[in-house]
Amino acid sequence: MPGRVNRRRKAQPSKPKFQWPAINWHRVVGALTAACVVAAVYVSSVWLMDQPITAVSIEGPFERVSAVQLEDALADQVQTGFLSADIGKIQRAAVRLPWIATASVQRRWPGTLVVTVTEEEPAACWGKDGLLNQAGELFAQGGDHLPAELPRLNGPDGTEANVAAMYFRVEQQLEQRGLAALSLDLDARGAWTFRLNNGVSVRLGAAAVEQRLSRFFQILDLGVPMNAEQVAYVDMRYPNGFVIGWREAQAAGSKSEAKGEPRV
Repeated sequence: MPGRVNRRRKAQPSKPKFQWPAINWHRVVGALTAACVVAAVYVSSVWLMDQPITAVSIEGPFERVSAVQLEDALADQVQTGFLSADIGKIQRAAVRLPWIATASVQRRWPGTLVVTVTEEEPAACWGKDGLLNQAGELFAQGGDHLPAELPRLNGPDGTEANVAAMYFRVEQQLEQRGLAALSLDLDARGAWTFRLNNGVSVRLGAAAVEQRLSRFFQILDLGVPMNAEQVAYVDMRYPNGFVIGWREAQAAGSKSEAKGEPRV
């Protein structure tokens, strides 16, 4: 009989059994308990601090706006909690009032909001009843009594900043020469005219304004008389010079001679 061949199967390596790591339940329970305590303390603290606002303190130099007006304007914005009050929204509500330039809002524990405001400083009158600040922004309109000492600026709607910038530039040059501008007008065609504090009107027109303005200051520096008793206006719109309109009572003609015709 043929001999039997014993074939031994190779032993397969046994797969390691997965073992879950041991959990320290005492530590887990402790951590969860601590987290719950922290959360509870936080929620309680927020609840305690977010109690209704008890007072609104309004500070600032009040000349044109009263504290009562501000309180009325902010009434709807402060009907909330101390922490949940929207500081930015309160600031915007304050500066929407005419004459209010800036506003800052701070929380003062335990339940007070401090609102500090600064008022606008008018730099010029605009049109019939408007006021401009130094930035040329129209911040008030419809006033019954405009400050008489302020210069009067006029122009189409939307040109406030441009007209104000032009006025301040002209005024700076005039001040160096002992003069001032009482008014500055920009008409719908883009033509500029300003009136000096001695009553003389200066016409610049709409074209080459900077060159004409520079030429006018050269005239002043040369000592050309600008006596309001004699001069009614100075017309700088001529290509080769300028025209002085003399007052009829002081001269036979109404204006001086100049070559060419006035331009726009």
